[in-house]
Formats: sequence, C-alpha cells, structure tokens
Amino acid sequence: MKWILMLSLMITGAPVTDWLTDFETAKQVATEKNRYILLNFSGSDWCIPCMRLRKEVFDNEAFKKLADSSLVLLNADFPRNRKNQLSKERKDANDKLAEQYNSGGKFPFTVVLTAEGQIVQSWEGYPQNNAADFIQRIKSVCDAYHH
Repeated sequence: MKWILMLSLMITGAPVTDWLTDFETAKQVATEKNRYILLNFSGSDWCIPCMRLRKEVFDNEAFKKLADSSLVLLNADFPRNRKNQLSKERKDANDKLAEQYNSGGKFPFTVVLTAEGQIVQSWEGYPQNNAADFIQRIKSVCDAYHH
C-alpha cells in the first residue's frame, strides 16, 4: 500500500523533468513545442562541478518548473567508470555534439540552442553565483525567446 501511495505521489507531485539524449529528437520536440533546447555536457561519475550542477540546479524545483514550461533538456554525458559506460552509438553521438558545441572539452558546459541548433547562450563550469541566479539567467533567455 505504501508503494502505491509513493508511486501516485511521484506521478502527480513535482514536475517530471526528462532529459533526452538524442539531439534529433530534442530538435523535433523543441520545434513542436516552440522551445529552446538546454544542452548540458557532463561527466556524471567524475566531474564534481557537474554533480553539483545536477543536484543544486537541475534537480531544483524552480528549474524543473522552468524546464517543464519552456525548455527541452538534452544531456551529453561522458562517464569514465566502466559500469557507467554508454553504448557506442550514444558515445559517438555525444562526441559529435561535443565537436560542434563544446570543442574545448569544458565540464560542465551548458548551452541554450534554438530548435535548429543555433547557439543562443552558453555557460562554462559551475555557476559563480547561486542556483537561483543561474536559473534566473536561463529564464531570462527563455523569456526573450517568447517575446
């Protein structure tokens, strides 16, 4: 019974923020929903600033609310631990994204893109201010797009 209650709370409670991993799918969804794409380059199992960004910004309810209404989320992960390795196809796709949008190999690196893949704004590393400030900067970019 507790399991059913927890499941129903998970389904109906907080916004569900799904991160896509396929660029073509992200572009298609962004076009259909008239949204920007937020592309995040991460090293999920070795990059401490990436882990902080995920926990303090991307898992933040204010960010989830913004993402659910204004963004298509795309993650290009570059794990190092063998147990977290991606499929060859996913690794190749992430490498291609990095060649195009993160040729300097910065982690974390966050990019806002149009549905056509044009760069609107980018941020290198973990935000210097706090999570709320970073979320507000992303929101400002989204607001400018919708006006």
